[in-house]
Amino acid sequence: MIFSRRFFAYLSAVLFSTIIGFSFMFVKLALRYTSPLDVLADRFTLAFLFSMIILLAAGIRLSIHLRDVLRFLPISLLNPCFYFLTQALGLTSLPATEAGIIQALLPIFTLLLAAFLLKEKTNGIQKFSIVLSVSGVLFIFLMMGGHLGEARWLGILLFILSTLSYAGYNVLARAMTQKYRMIDMTYIMIFIGFISFNFMALINHLIQGTLSQYVQPFFHPLFFISVLYLGVFASFITFFLSNFALSEIQASKFGAFTNLTTIISIFSGAVFLNENLYYYHYVGAVLVILGVIGVNIFSVIRESETANPKNQL
Repeated sequence: MIFSRRFFAYLSAVLFSTIIGFSFMFVKLALRYTSPLDVLADRFTLAFLFSMIILLAAGIRLSIHLRDVLRFLPISLLNPCFYFLTQALGLTSLPATEAGIIQALLPIFTLLLAAFLLKEKTNGIQKFSIVLSVSGVLFIFLMMGGHLGEARWLGILLFILSTLSYAGYNVLARAMTQKYRMIDMTYIMIFIGFISFNFMALINHLIQGTLSQYVQPFFHPLFFISVLYLGVFASFITFFLSNFALSEIQASKFGAFTNLTTIISIFSGAVFLNENLYYYHYVGAVLVILGVIGVNIFSVIRESETANPKNQL
């Protein structure tokens, strides 16, 4: 083969980060027309319908049983349930540019959770890099402190929780990718997201007596385009890409590709949504990215030294 599975795993990680980078902008656009719960329900409805079309058109046979769905329920609480819910709620009061900068902490959270849950060790330079990344985010929000209301701070907290939940998923899903096929994992997660978010949205509409508004946003072309992107690309395709990437590369290395997500989300928010960027956004983003690069470069060096102990002094 000209290209190995490892090459396609890294390519999948790049594509995943690119799609997610633009997804914040489309969530912001969709939220102009309906609530976060409805956006999630519509997003996963389209993802589920698209996945069924692919399943039938390609003649794919799944190896999924009820016990497999039950085994995925705990990890699905992190992703898609908690991750997407806190993300959508956070984006109601947080610009896509700032959300992307917080998302850049994903590899840091992943590394910390891997150290806590999997007992992976870090060296002094990696610890310094972690502090550097966190200080970048803190610098931005300290500089903005005088301009942040309660809603904005709540959005920041929700997006930090969203990023933390995805980091937890990255660590736990690594083991799952060794036991299940990528296609089976993707369909299980899409199905759980479809059932969970539609159930929550329907209950919310029944309580408020607004069931007639459940499908009303689809009549707005921009909303339909937004949830179509979110459902097909940022849900179904990214689940497949991330599951494949995690089957070949370590969770901490996969998380490093959120640097690309950060750059794209900042670009899309500033250019397409006319969100303001100030000097401290750039300074903070650079600190975050330098920290993440430092963590991963010295992770590679550490692995190389472990694999070749004769090279050590």
